[in-house]
Amino acid sequence: MTEPSRSRLVEWQDPMLTAGAAQGRTGLALLQAIASGGVPQPPISASLGFKLVFAEEGLARFQGEPAEYLYNPMAAVHGGWACTLLDSAMGSAVMTILDETMAYTTSDLSIHLVRAITMRTGPVIAEGRLVHRGRRVSTAEGRLTDANGKLLAHGTTTCVIFPRAGGSEG
Repeated sequence: MTEPSRSRLVEWQDPMLTAGAAQGRTGLALLQAIASGGVPQPPISASLGFKLVFAEEGLARFQGEPAEYLYNPMAAVHGGWACTLLDSAMGSAVMTILDETMAYTTSDLSIHLVRAITMRTGPVIAEGRLVHRGRRVSTAEGRLTDANGKLLAHGTTTCVIFPRAGGSEG
């Protein structure tokens, strides 16, 4: 007997609202505006069930909700979800140090998955922390934990820093 299929409706705001809100703001100011709800979360948040919840200089925190729609064939959340959460948190930690003229992109990412994540895991927190602040390259590390602080995954990133499109380097 075949089970009925499941469905999920995903709604998001125009991504240009979020991108446009970056104009004239430092990375930290933009992230804080997103975390407070003054600027919409980017569409990936709705698609993958996580959101930015906190940012301060050198630190960014995301909360995620493991769900069945994220499962792989082994009935666990796909490791790519944990990787994406950590990439978001670590990259955002780097973003917190950027002025209104600079942007970044991930150039290297290393993730270690140490525990399976399922719906029973409950809400998770991905925290990214700046390790090195350079003029052109910065690094960060991240930890993904459950509500009790149990480590689920951890990683490091290297981000390249460059002038924002349409801006000038200051």
